[in-house]
Amino acid sequence: MPRSTSSRRSRRPRVRWRERSILVRAARLWRTRHPRTFREKVRYKMLRDHRDLIVTFADKAAVRDHVAAVVGERYLPGVFAVLDDALALRDVDLPDAYVVKPTHGSGAALVVSRFAPEDARLPDAQWGWVYRHVRAEHASREQVARIAETWLSKLYGQGPNREWVYGRIRPRVIVEEFLAGPAGSVPDDVKFFVFHGTCAYIQVDSGRFGTRTQDFFLPDWSHLPLSGGPPWADPAPARPAHLAEMIDVAERLAAGTDFVRVDLYDVDGRVVFGELTSFPAGGDSPFDPESFDEEFGRHWTVPRRYR
Repeated sequence: MPRSTSSRRSRRPRVRWRERSILVRAARLWRTRHPRTFREKVRYKMLRDHRDLIVTFADKAAVRDHVAAVVGERYLPGVFAVLDDALALRDVDLPDAYVVKPTHGSGAALVVSRFAPEDARLPDAQWGWVYRHVRAEHASREQVARIAETWLSKLYGQGPNREWVYGRIRPRVIVEEFLAGPAGSVPDDVKFFVFHGTCAYIQVDSGRFGTRTQDFFLPDWSHLPLSGGPPWADPAPARPAHLAEMIDVAERLAAGTDFVRVDLYDVDGRVVFGELTSFPAGGDSPFDPESFDEEFGRHWTVPRRYR
């Protein structure tokens, strides 16, 4: 039986009154008017860059058309379904391994594959933005669908005056292929910080569902003495076999904006798109030593007005 219109409306994400306040927005604009460091410039951008392009970047489904138009479909992961009704996941024909994500958020995903830890389990459906890697026998389609359904009622970020972009995205669920790294592991995230069309730094996150490590490099693969929280990998991550191609793809995808972080994978001889992030960590990226906050910011000249 189809759900009523009033039921669907009641499940739409709502923005807190504080984030709708003109006075709150005016105060934030005033505080960020002269940004100098990377974090300050991310917050400046969050408040001022309301272009449709930024919404497209953040939308996990809509960005696929952008990527295909700019660099070609060959860089996209396979997609099995894009759903307005998460419960329809129960009836989608899927392989043994797949990934489920919300189109209107970040840092949430259900990865189902036989390479997950044996003791990994899914939480209850009421538990927020779930990020979990589990085996198929511990992830019934009903459980996966119920967790995905909770995502559709949530607003990621902090409303239109901060990570406003997620409030402009149609809440849906996307199901993609599982990208297997060495021995079936979840592959490293290789993240390219692109300022004004030029890659300045590369971040590599490994072991996302286990012992997580994080390393930073220059484009020539010189290791930086920088920590963003997690420890460095030991040994350090090897230079990706297709690094030059990845940098080229990242810089092409970043065209038309002052800054975006482009996340890619290098999997079995194939460069694959992950996501585009305009507001890393919501403007709260950690830097140790702290001087790198200013160093990253030096590459970025924010425009007086976004057009």
